Formats: sequence, structure tokens, C-alpha cells
Amino acid sequence: MRRGLALGGGGVTGIAWETGLLLGLQDLGVDVTVADAVVGTSAGSVVGAQLTTGISLSDLFAYQVSQPRPAPLARISPVVLWGFARALLRARGDLEAFGRHVGAWSARRADAGRLPSLESRFDAIRERLPVQEWGPGGRLQVTAVEVETGALRVFDGSDGVPLVAAVAASCAVPGVYPPVPIQGRQYVDGGARSGSNADLVADCDRVLAFTPVDRAVGPLRSAGQLLGDVPHLVVSPDADSVRAIGKNVLDPARRAASARAGRAQAAAVAPLAREIWA
Repeated sequence: MRRGLALGGGGVTGIAWETGLLLGLQDLGVDVTVADAVVGTSAGSVVGAQLTTGISLSDLFAYQVSQPRPAPLARISPVVLWGFARALLRARGDLEAFGRHVGAWSARRADAGRLPSLESRFDAIRERLPVQEWGPGGRLQVTAVEVETGALRVFDGSDGVPLVAAVAASCAVPGVYPPVPIQGRQYVDGGARSGSNADLVADCDRVLAFTPVDRAVGPLRSAGQLLGDVPHLVVSPDADSVRAIGKNVLDPARRAASARAGRAQAAAVAPLAREIWA
């Protein structure tokens, strides 16, 4: 039996919530870290990279509940939401057209100096990845969207792209962080194609999908829609986790509460996850 794990996007708090949920499940005897295939999108690419490079969940959790270092506070502002909405309207239901429009808009904002520098973004990603080389076995797939074409790009370490660059691209939230140049192309957040990109593990026999933000908007599809008839379980934040996460998913100050809420939520998730995973 081949088991797949889809780790979705959801900002800084999404990383924390997924980490807490994974540790809580492991504490209850459901070890998701042994997945045969892992797809990571945005926040999920960070967690997926951490898991597949051998960092223990207890160490990852300890980092999430530690005091974050001072840094400029990012947020998904009304301007960013308007940029997304405008791209959706212009795309007219075409998923790749949406990726092109939102990617080009983000590139223009970066060129105008309205977004953080690439150097600062790479520094932030390096801080989150204690091991910065791809893990063994080729288990991890990191998703991003190419600005010029709007097409999905999947990084897995086989094409010479460094792990840090792949994760930075997957985390390049349009309008918030600059597109990331890789091999002569520019890339934005894999969430511009799907919050989970769970269809990349739909060839597995069983799938667990942890999705801090799992929405079907316009041409974007939810994890459940992408997985179809594959036996699967999709887990999103419960009411307590939503309160812990708060209104700004990019706020490091909400990291510890989000991690603890994810760990607590594992108690309700474990029986269903065990049924799928075992």
C-alpha cells in the first residue's frame, strides 16, 4: 500500500498548525512522517521539507512554540485580496490564466519596490530549514506556479534546483512576497494553482491531506475535489484552531498558539487518520 501526504498552504500559522497536528498524531500512534510521497504547497512545502530531511517533530514543535525573532510583519492586505479577485475575474475560469495574471501582478509590485527583497525571503526560508538539502528517496514534491505561463512546476530535487530556492518559490505569496527566479523563469506560490495540489498524490492508495486553507474558488479546487475517489481524509483547522490562528496567517506572534491548537486537534483526528493510514 502506497501512502500519500498532502501538506497545504496557510502562512506562518499554517506551518505551526500542521507541525502541531503531525506531532499530536504521532503521539497517538499515527506516524504520518513515513508517507511514501509528500506534496508540499507554500507553508506545506516548509513542513514537507522539514519532515523529509529527518528533523524530528518534537524539535520542529519546540521551534514553533519558541519566541519568534523580530521581523517586519507581513499581511494579506485588502490590496492583495483585490489583486487576487481581479486575477480571478480576468482568468474567466482558466486556472493557468489565473496563475499568469496573479503572477504578473506580483512581479509588477516587486519591480516597483513594494515587496520585500529576495535576499530577505531566502534568509527567512533558510531559518525554517535546519537541513537545506533534499531528503533521500525523492519523496518530496514542492509546488510553484510559473509566472509567464501560469503552469504548475513541481520541484523534487532531480533537476538541480536547490531545496531552499524551491521552497522560497512555493512560499512566494503573490502580492506579498516577490516571485523567485529559477533557471531563467519566475515562480510564485503553488497556492496559485491549489491550496493543496493534492492531486499530485492521487496515485497513492491512501492519502491524508492537511490543509490550513482549503477553498474552491473559481478554477481552484479543494483537496477533496482533487482526490476524488481515492480513499482519503482532509483535515482543516477546527474552531479552536481557527481562533488560535487569528486573522493574519503571516503573524509569527500567533505561531505558538497555532502549534498547540493543532496538537490538541489531533485527538479528534487520530481515529479517522488511523483508519486511513493503517
